[in-house]
Amino acid sequence: MKLLEKTSRIYLLASLVIYLAVGIAFYWIIKYMIYDEVESRLKVERRDFEAYVKTHDTWSDNSYFVENKIEVIPVSGRIRNEVIFKDTLILNRYEENLDPFRQLTFYTFIGGSPYRVAIRKSMIQSYKLIEAISATMITFLGLLMFGMFFFYRRLSGKLWQPFYDSLASIKDFDWTKSQKLEMAKSEITEFNELEDVMVKMASKMQHDYKSLKEFTENASHEMQTPLALINARVEQFIQMGDLGKEHTYWIEEIYHASRRISRLNQGLLLLAKIENQQFTEQENTNLAELIKAKLKDFEDIISHKQLSVSIDVAGDFIVLMSPALAEIMIVNLLNNAIRHNYVNGALEISCGEHYLQVSNTGNALKTDPESLFDRFKKESTGSESLGLGLAIVKQICDNYSLTIDYKNQELTHTICIRC
Repeated sequence: MKLLEKTSRIYLLASLVIYLAVGIAFYWIIKYMIYDEVESRLKVERRDFEAYVKTHDTWSDNSYFVENKIEVIPVSGRIRNEVIFKDTLILNRYEENLDPFRQLTFYTFIGGSPYRVAIRKSMIQSYKLIEAISATMITFLGLLMFGMFFFYRRLSGKLWQPFYDSLASIKDFDWTKSQKLEMAKSEITEFNELEDVMVKMASKMQHDYKSLKEFTENASHEMQTPLALINARVEQFIQMGDLGKEHTYWIEEIYHASRRISRLNQGLLLLAKIENQQFTEQENTNLAELIKAKLKDFEDIISHKQLSVSIDVAGDFIVLMSPALAEIMIVNLLNNAIRHNYVNGALEISCGEHYLQVSNTGNALKTDPESLFDRFKKESTGSESLGLGLAIVKQICDNYSLTIDYKNQELTHTICIRC
């Protein structure tokens, strides 16, 4: 969820709660004020009623007291000295419905006899006034809330626009190129401070990337040259016929160790280049066609081991990636499946639009399957195995958001790559 949408939802929810609370409080305050006004008028009518009775010592139903209705009923026994306010409903004889009234009830003596007096005032106009005020209040609060919501959203969008512009610049930034990160200045101090930090970080990343790239390139060149020289000189010694058996043995050991160091150096440097994304060229690569083409390079080894090969291509597995890395990944997969296979074994390749699967027969796995893609994890104890092949495949898959997993069923080992 985007920041602006999140804050807008929180603001809207908080506004609804606050406006609801304010609306309820406003309603009860208006109602209290109207009721207080009505009750004050009823008290005045009571004083007028008592003054009339005191003067005339009687009461006539024809007496007129403003718009109020007065009901006088004789009672027996002792009277209670209390005043009661309550709401009541009285039948409207014209419209035949019940109208709301506020009623004041008290007890008094008229002509020496006790009476219960009820003075009522119609609440119809008061209720209409409450409804009108409430409707007006709700309308204006609603308009105010939505007006403030859209104003806040527009204002927030404008205030946060420099942040989104900076975020877009960071997304488009490529530290593998020499172009520096450029971010527009803002009127907001915090955004400017953030942009300065991001520019410094981007510059440091470019510097580190350039240094690491130069190191890997120099290391590859500087280490391969002496190793190639050592291999050449060792080969010359091996070809000399006047060496003793023991000397020949030690020279061959040196030769194999030198070749192993050379291949190890190449593998580690390749991993470093992949991790630092130095393979920037990308194109749509059909892995189904690539694996069929690379399989021909292993025909001699396959024939030597007498492996049965089956290929099932149900669709083209096309991935946007570096052609060089795609070739390295396929070669390592095939090399792993053939090297760990046994004589008269089987090699099965299946491919679809979203997967590539390589299966081979082989001995039972001795190591933990979860560590199979770690560096220097290997099944074979031979000197030719470095334990980097599947680690390189895993690193390539991670770089291009491909998933790779291993599973085995009895003596069949399967590695599957999916997009």
